[in-house]
Order: sequence, then structure tokens, then C-alpha cells
Amino acid sequence: MVAGTNVRDAGDLVLDNRQTGPTALRMQIGARLRRMREERGLSRAQAGEIIRGSASKMSRLELGRHGFKARDVLELLTLYGVDDEDERKSFLDLVQEAKKPGWWQSYGDVIPGWFEQYLGLEQSATTIRNYEVQYVPGLLQTRDYARAVIGLEHHDAAYDGLERRLTVRMKRQEILHRGSGAATLWAVIDEAALRRPIGGPETMRGQIEHLIAVSEGMRNVNLQLLPFSAGGHLALGGPITIVRFAEHDLEDVIYLEQLTGARYPEGQEAVRYQKIMDLLAIRAARPARTTAFLKDLLAEF
Repeated sequence: MVAGTNVRDAGDLVLDNRQTGPTALRMQIGARLRRMREERGLSRAQAGEIIRGSASKMSRLELGRHGFKARDVLELLTLYGVDDEDERKSFLDLVQEAKKPGWWQSYGDVIPGWFEQYLGLEQSATTIRNYEVQYVPGLLQTRDYARAVIGLEHHDAAYDGLERRLTVRMKRQEILHRGSGAATLWAVIDEAALRRPIGGPETMRGQIEHLIAVSEGMRNVNLQLLPFSAGGHLALGGPITIVRFAEHDLEDVIYLEQLTGARYPEGQEAVRYQKIMDLLAIRAARPARTTAFLKDLLAEF
């Protein structure tokens, strides 16, 4: 396989290696299998029975949240009337491709399982929309600021564990620096996050300088401040992240991180969070005004 080329065609399933990581690849395989099932007029329970599973298992497979077994895929393709050997082989090739580990999996000792799933989504994203109220977004944190945040969250961890977590956070940011394949980040940061002195004055000064440099120098990053003057709003409860992919048949994923876990709203709840993010972007300061605010804030440190 040649990196950076369209690699295989399974029906209408065409993937680009520059954009697609294993998590998004599983999602796209699952989406294609879901469409096939729906075209045959079958329920998830009926399809699940064929692979000795349940409707719940089929749901996880079709959402890309569960790895595929070759035997299950072949049995489902037979059920859906896919008899062409080339197409069946293409699906199996894609299943094997989706099993390849992402770089983050070698840090499993310091990454909880619920966050590992999100990392797979993030690393496959073309666009990430993010609102943060507590901290500067992880994708925009400086090393010193990130070290201070991780120290707060894992104050009882060994030094090696802290450094490995820091490495993961810094490596995540590479998605913003991939040249023509870089992800776009649209971040709305609550003023509270910028006024909370994490790590001391020097750390905060360095972090704000970094945000200014990003806002002025990175075309793929749109940074907006949500000032106190905006008043109350529906997102005060915590951070919101929306992940979008290059593949046209993949829906946006809503990610709500909590203290010891995460939620992925679906259906009408997901639509509600999309609207909340739209409202936040409207109420937040425009990027140019945000840069001016950051420069004024810098003088306070």
C-alpha cells in the first residue's frame, strides 16, 4: 500500500490514508454495513443473530466502537447479498487495516480506555470544534501549562507516569501541523480558563503568548474568547467537543468529557449540542477581538 493514495474500494467505500486512522476506518466500515442492512430491510436484532450477537452488539459494530472479526463481516456480507469475491476481499482488507494500532495505544498504561477511544477519533479528524471552561484546550496547551494541568489531575502519579501523559498531550497536537493534511481547530475558550492561574505567572504568561502566536499565525486554528460579559449560557456544565471527518458518510461525533469517563450523545441530543456550539461561536468574541483581549491579558501577568 502506498501512503497518501486512495487504497481500496469496497462498494462505495473509498478511503484516503492521509485522513483515515483506524478509528474512523472502523466507523466507515460500520456505516457501510449499516446501509447494507437497512437496504435489505433487516433489523439490528436480525443481523446480530447471524453473528451470534445482539442488537446492542450490532449497534456498537455499526458505530465503529467495536473491532470487527473477519468471520462476522463475511457472514453479514452474505446476509446482505454481497457475493462478489473482489468486494468481499476488499472488506476483509479494510478490516485488517482497521486493526492496526494507533500510536497512542503504546501509552495504554497512562491512557484510560474511555479516553483512548476519543484519541482515535481526534487523530482521524479533519475539523474539531471545542469549548472549554476549565482549562486551555489540550491541543493548544504549552508544555509547561500541560505539565501543571496533568500534575493537578494526577497528583499522586509517579514521575514517569506524568511525563508519559505529557508526551501524549504534546503528540496529540501534531494533527494541527501536518501541512496540507492538518486538522482545523475551532476553539471557544471561556474567560474563566484564561484567568485561572495554572502553574503560576510565568507558566500562564507563556501560555497566553502561545495563544497569541497561534491566533495570528495558524490559519487552521480559529480561536474565540467567551467573555464573562456574555453572561450565562447552556454550556456552563463542562467542555464540549465535536469531531468531523473527511469521509462524507460519517456523521459528526459529539464528545463530552467528564472527570472519570465520557459520553457520546446521539440523535436529537447530539443535534442539541451542535446548536449549543453554534450559539457559543455567535456569542464569543471574533478572532481579531480575541487576539486583542489576549494581548491585554498578557500585561496582567
